[in-house]
Amino acid sequence: MKDSKSEKLNRQPWKPLTASYCCSSDDRAIFGNFSRCRPSKSEFSKNIGGAPPLPSFRKLTFSDVSLGSSSARINEDLAQTFGGDLYDFQMSELRGATQNFSSNFLLGEGGFGRVHKGYVDESLRAGLKAQPVAVKLLDIEGLQGHREWLAEVIFLGQLRHPNLVKLIGYCCEDEERVLVYEFMPRGSLENHLFKRGLSISLPWATRLKIAIGAAKGLAFLHGAEKPVIYRDFKTSNILLDSDFNAKLSDFGLAKMGPEGSNTHVTTRVMGTYGYAAPEYVSTGHLTTKSDIYSFGVVLLELLTGRRAMEKARPKNEQNLVDWTKPYLTSSRRLRCIMDPRLAGQYSVKGAKGMGLLALQCVNLNPKDRPKMPAIIETLESLQQLKDMAITYGQWPASTKTGRNAGYPAKERRQSGFGCKSAAVAASPRSK
Repeated sequence: MKDSKSEKLNRQPWKPLTASYCCSSDDRAIFGNFSRCRPSKSEFSKNIGGAPPLPSFRKLTFSDVSLGSSSARINEDLAQTFGGDLYDFQMSELRGATQNFSSNFLLGEGGFGRVHKGYVDESLRAGLKAQPVAVKLLDIEGLQGHREWLAEVIFLGQLRHPNLVKLIGYCCEDEERVLVYEFMPRGSLENHLFKRGLSISLPWATRLKIAIGAAKGLAFLHGAEKPVIYRDFKTSNILLDSDFNAKLSDFGLAKMGPEGSNTHVTTRVMGTYGYAAPEYVSTGHLTTKSDIYSFGVVLLELLTGRRAMEKARPKNEQNLVDWTKPYLTSSRRLRCIMDPRLAGQYSVKGAKGMGLLALQCVNLNPKDRPKMPAIIETLESLQQLKDMAITYGQWPASTKTGRNAGYPAKERRQSGFGCKSAAVAASPRSK
């Protein structure tokens, strides 16, 4: 859940709405047309339309959520909308559940604020399952604000799917804004791929499982009657349960997709550098294909063990998409950029299949990117492949494993695997 502030695209600190701001085109895109505009912190009228093809998703109208100027009015309207589907917690209850938001239970910190582990049971609410939870506390001075909090409540209050993190409840008390989720014991995919000090790498089969789970979550969003555009698909927003099942989290930037003859939603550019689709960054035009691009970037991170953007690397290697493209069409070239921590324990055909799929996803022409059902079908077809690189002689048997595998010397990632240079590895003669 931790995001680098320098990587964020145009996220603004929370501030009260004003009459000149609340009717901007961006807010119409997020919240629909406002029924009135007053310079009040909590003055919203909200419409979230569209319904995925599942009975649990209800279509909301403007009248369902009419948010007044006080937290009491907000709670009243949300309670009328969601009934018993979400719990309305008090701050005193959440302080007790997290031992007063103790630093000992801190899970992470991002643009929204801090996330703490807590514990809830029936002593808080009748019928509430005894379980650990993740409690996300809004930082009033942070990069996200009331509107993002509200978007998460609206979306996750309606959306239910095995590959979306479950929202258990919320708190809106005076200036406090809190979200309470199911606890994901394995943390984020980001930590497993990039956190230093981890001696055990994610196995190839687990990476493939995570990719499929995340794809199913995204397919659910895109498959709605009015598609939901996630807009912030990245490794830090892919959370893992105890069995490494992937669930998408953080819906603060999600958007309802275009309606009727419209082909896109126009909005302010927001997201994370390296993951955002180039046409969205340059024009502000947002479609489900923008999410597909981000998905392709995550596939490349799963293959290489490298982040989408790494400023500390040589200039031609800083952008993961640009660096990997020449390597993705050949198994022999692909080994030069595979995550060395896999130590050859990956399917040669499977890696190539994932590489080719990633290449399609990051196509500069959005129309040429595949749709999520086709992506899922491709990934699932790779699960049964057993041609391990180390077994078939496409990975040096003497390659060191562990947290320093492949990294001790300059260019070891390439030269250690028989790839003398990027130019040689990516040349047409390499097949």
